[in-house]
Amino acid sequence: MQRSRTLPSPLRLAAVTATALFAGALLIAATAAAGPAPAAAPSTPAPSVPNISPMPPSTPTNFRATAATASSVTLAWDASTRGCCAVSGYDIGYMPAFNDYGYSVAVGNVTTTTINTSPGTEYRFWISAHDDLGHRSGTSQQLTVVTPVATSGDTTPPAAPANLAANPTSGARTTLTWSVATDNVGVTGYNVYRFDGWFTSTLLGTTSATSYSASVVSARDQFYVRARDAAGNVSIASNVVFVTGGSPVPGGSSSGPAPSSSPPAPPLSCRGTFTNTSVWASGFVADVTVTNTGTTPIVDWVITFSFGGDQHITQSWNASWTQTAATATLTHATWNRIIPPGGSVTVGMYGTRTAPPTPPVTIYVNGVACSS
Repeated sequence: MQRSRTLPSPLRLAAVTATALFAGALLIAATAAAGPAPAAAPSTPAPSVPNISPMPPSTPTNFRATAATASSVTLAWDASTRGCCAVSGYDIGYMPAFNDYGYSVAVGNVTTTTINTSPGTEYRFWISAHDDLGHRSGTSQQLTVVTPVATSGDTTPPAAPANLAANPTSGARTTLTWSVATDNVGVTGYNVYRFDGWFTSTLLGTTSATSYSASVVSARDQFYVRARDAAGNVSIASNVVFVTGGSPVPGGSSSGPAPSSSPPAPPLSCRGTFTNTSVWASGFVADVTVTNTGTTPIVDWVITFSFGGDQHITQSWNASWTQTAATATLTHATWNRIIPPGGSVTVGMYGTRTAPPTPPVTIYVNGVACSS
């Protein structure tokens, strides 16, 4: 038997549809009355913690002079590689040769800069990098540059005289000899200097030869030679030679015979101070000053001490440095190797630390403890 199907009439469909629409309208109205649903809280990323690990930038490399005039030297270098943090700049130190003062220039994250200078002057430059947290790289090899005297024409200084020697190396007089220097135009002569080991160079004379007879006026004289050309440009200095025996024997005639033996030298006497000149969360700047409180010069000084904290030197000036664990060693430069009686030498340094920067208890010079 066949079943019949009853289809909804159009009237019934309209009623169902109207009912549904009415229910939807009620839902919408209720939602609107309650206000919009609160938005989901945005996720907050964890704050980034800066890397404060004491990993400094790498030491700048290929440090060089790209130009030198009578009034400036242009320097360039290859950029340092970052350590824990981005490199933010560079510190350039420089000083005139055979002097006891120097300068420091801070530049941004660049790889070249120009330094104002004086004509006919030999300079020694060095550079290190730093980041925003104060971490500093090691110091580059020292760069030696001499500025020309001429401002036009021949502005190329001669090469330095080589193989300077003194014979004899003790006594009231000595003969200095050296090898012929070269120049792009021609060497016209040589300037001969005596250096007091501190900051005074005395021009003894000029000669067109490659030898010079000089008097010895102190217990340990230092001599060096510079070549010059027709334009007045002078070379970088030769090596330095030392001659002893210039001082008269106490209690005797300087023209009489020397005694067969000399009395023993008085013991070394010194005073040493260590001063933190600047301290921040991860580093420090400090000075070590040694004063000669004795009656004879301190020659070829070497300063040693042990830090009281975890300080570590990363840069120094007026001396070279090494450090093993807490023990630091500071060795004289060629131009300040003698501390005269009553004189002093100051060595500066940058360093890193995490603990309080406790100064050393005792400072030693050539193995002798200094008073504080």
